[in-house]
Amino acid sequence: MAALTPLAAPGTATATVDIMLVDDHAIVRQGLRSILERERDLRVVGEASTAAEALAVIGRARPAVVLLDLKLSTSSDTEGLELCEELAAQHPQLAVLVLTTFLDEQLVLRAVQAGARGYVVKDVDMTGLVRAIRDVARGESAFDARSAAAIIRGLKAPPAGDDKKLTPRECEVLGLLARGLSNRDIGRRLYISETTAKFHVGNILRKLGVTRRAEAVYEASKMGFI
Repeated sequence: MAALTPLAAPGTATATVDIMLVDDHAIVRQGLRSILERERDLRVVGEASTAAEALAVIGRARPAVVLLDLKLSTSSDTEGLELCEELAAQHPQLAVLVLTTFLDEQLVLRAVQAGARGYVVKDVDMTGLVRAIRDVARGESAFDARSAAAIIRGLKAPPAGDDKKLTPRECEVLGLLARGLSNRDIGRRLYISETTAKFHVGNILRKLGVTRRAEAVYEASKMGFI
């Protein structure tokens, strides 16, 4: 997968970071593209407005960084998180940087758990955003001051009692798991890769505190998930 072009020698052109924008508002993507491409080392190579479109475009755009909004539709508040999980599973070397209007300690923690390397709020100044993009492209993490504070609050907070709550996608996977389907068959049914299906199954086992698929189905039935 393409990441950064080789570091340039002194006096030559700098390395370029290829970026993909994932946001359901075209005007936001246009504004970001216009601003980011003023930087000599940043280049927008793709755009998407939905999770499905992002997964389709990313294969040919081959970005190093995905700038991802968490809310990609009015019907779901978790679609961006689910996309982040799929990107992390299918493209582990890809740097996902969340850029969103939502700032909640549990949401920030969930984004990190889903594989995001950074989290910034949309009213961040452009200097901070550009710095965050460069940081995650180098393999570092990047959080603005408020996101970092939210993570600390979330880590210090007592369990909210919903740490076993499954996402809508995990509930779909669990339903197929209960029918005895393999990871490959689950992937085919849900139009996701076998690796992504395995990732979701692993999350389900972890949340339910079990190690085997049959145990997960049993625990889920007791808890009313299925």
